[in-house]
Amino acid sequence: MNVKNILKSLSEINYWDKEPDFDLGFVREQYLKQIFPAIGNKLIKVIVGQRRCGKSYIIRQLVKILIKEKRINPKNIFYLNKEMFEFEHIATADDLNEIIKYYKSIYKPQGKIYVFIDEVQNIDRWEKLIVSLAQHPLIEYELFISGSNSKLLSGELATLLSGRYIITQVFPFSYKEYLDYKKLENSKEHFIRYISTSGLPEVFHLQGDEIKNHYFQSLKNTILLKDIMYRHNIRDYVLLEDIFLFLLNNVGSLSSIPNIIKYYKNKNRKVDYTTVSQYISYMQDAFILHEAARFSFKTKELLSGEKKYYVNDIGFRNYLYPALISDIGAILENITYMHLRLAGYNVKIGAGYNYEIDFLAEKQSKKQYVQVSYIMPEQKTVEREFGALEKIKDSFPKYVISMDDVLIPNEKGIIHEHIWDFIYQLSLY
Repeated sequence: MNVKNILKSLSEINYWDKEPDFDLGFVREQYLKQIFPAIGNKLIKVIVGQRRCGKSYIIRQLVKILIKEKRINPKNIFYLNKEMFEFEHIATADDLNEIIKYYKSIYKPQGKIYVFIDEVQNIDRWEKLIVSLAQHPLIEYELFISGSNSKLLSGELATLLSGRYIITQVFPFSYKEYLDYKKLENSKEHFIRYISTSGLPEVFHLQGDEIKNHYFQSLKNTILLKDIMYRHNIRDYVLLEDIFLFLLNNVGSLSSIPNIIKYYKNKNRKVDYTTVSQYISYMQDAFILHEAARFSFKTKELLSGEKKYYVNDIGFRNYLYPALISDIGAILENITYMHLRLAGYNVKIGAGYNYEIDFLAEKQSKKQYVQVSYIMPEQKTVEREFGALEKIKDSFPKYVISMDDVLIPNEKGIIHEHIWDFIYQLSLY
């Protein structure tokens, strides 16, 4: 490893000698507001999320804030993006430690050093170095790390750090971010445009569905191969991909591992419970997939067995399976689930006797119930959607959200709202 050459490459993306010539992108205010108050203390700032959702831009925006608003000396900020080809030789914690030492010997930062490591999981034994820097007895470091796996801080590392970190999960662009980026007003027309594309920032610059299809094929392969298969030494990539595509096709439908096994056995495929369960868990760790368990209103417990799965970005459905775009109900349910999660809610499926609530969303002392419907053209549809919510007797807000132009009044306090308005309010920051 040639430390001089690597430091020269690092100088091109840091502010040590001059302002780097890269795009800071759209300002993700929601995430900056979460992280910014924690700047200035010893907490490790951990930024996680699916690949291509914008973590690197947020990190670069934080660096710029430190320099422009906090008046931090640029020489005190060390930034490394491990995804860049120039830094492939920084393979281990020892390599990174050597580079940081060389950077300090050349630029001689005085006082606290701010270290940003983007996609830190690509460095072997990175945990050892992060703990060492965080607990350094002589030099004060403030650490910012990002990664594409929810288990970034787990096991021994979490124990060693003893809660001295904050985690921020980054999602694809919310509906409001999409509107702000495109300079559009909230409307039914623009909401339809949003759910027909993707929330991944790079997609906004791609022209044509064929190019977008190639983009999502490549992204899917990268996540399944690099973030899951290689990380967990999986041998059966075909099964891993098939399970993802199966769940992609069944967004919003109740699924269980025995049902998935039965489906593949009918196709003469050998699968077992442990493998299917692990593969789904790995996909959730990589943020490409999310699950919502069923909650029993009667027993006040989570129900085992059937769950619903939602894709992190609806573009995977829209461009990998364009025929599925006609399944508006599933798309609306997926969008609603993701925006509830983005707003910080813990989301479950509400299960009662002979009825089900699409979403039971809880956040601290707040709770709300949400029924999602495409349109309600008939009275029996209205009775089904409103009727389920009427069976819940507590006083927390209850919503039916749909694409209907006309809102239906309800004497029992259930709110019928345009889905584009409900989603917009959820994504306010």
